Amino acid sequence: MSSAFSNRSDHHQDPYAVLEVTSSATQAELKAAYRRLVKQHHPDAGGDDERILALNAAWEQIGDPETRRSFDREFGYSESARDEARARGARNARASQAARRAAGQGASEDQALATWLQKVYAPIDRLLGQVINPFSAELKALSADPYDDDLMDAFCTYLEQSRNRLDKVKNLFQSLPTPPSARGFGLSLYHCLSQVEDAVAELERYTMGYVDSYLHDGREMLREARQRRQRLQQERRRLEIG
Repeated sequence: MSSAFSNRSDHHQDPYAVLEVTSSATQAELKAAYRRLVKQHHPDAGGDDERILALNAAWEQIGDPETRRSFDREFGYSESARDEARARGARNARASQAARRAAGQGASEDQALATWLQKVYAPIDRLLGQVINPFSAELKALSADPYDDDLMDAFCTYLEQSRNRLDKVKNLFQSLPTPPSARGFGLSLYHCLSQVEDAVAELERYTMGYVDSYLHDGREMLREARQRRQRLQQERRRLEIG
């Protein structure tokens, strides 16, 4: 009990002591203490009337901020401790808000990654496979007689279909921004699709002049693109989604 408060008449009680809080308690802490004690000591819960009367009297003295300030001035309670308590409460509130924002941001980033993988990466990977995987069989068929018009027409049809698929790939890649957590993955994907596009361009040059170096370069580019695509698939399985 404060020495200043001891100057009051003996039949009066320190309202802070009655509410079981310190004089630095915030208004929210006062209210919580009052409600807890009223519930605990209510006659219906086995308490007694005198305790309830004391709690109500204490609340009347310091439950309202204005009457509390008057009480504190009269009996010499310091405002500095309460100011520090209010500042501490404000800091805690800001920290809680920051934590909630961080948690919300993390969930949002995870959702963005999941959406990008589903709507961008997955269809791109499927389309790249439709270009890369048939190449060996298409080239084997053409190698029977590169100068056969029907075989060359079939190979050109494969290249035309591949070009159409790559156009879809580019549109998909630009449809959504790459999430920050997948920037490295997105860059590798871009290199893969660029390599496939360059390979198709080399193979198209071969069909127009039968220059073997174009065929060789295109074949090597697709071989490397196949390996890059496989690495991307492995990395995709390691991506963590919260």
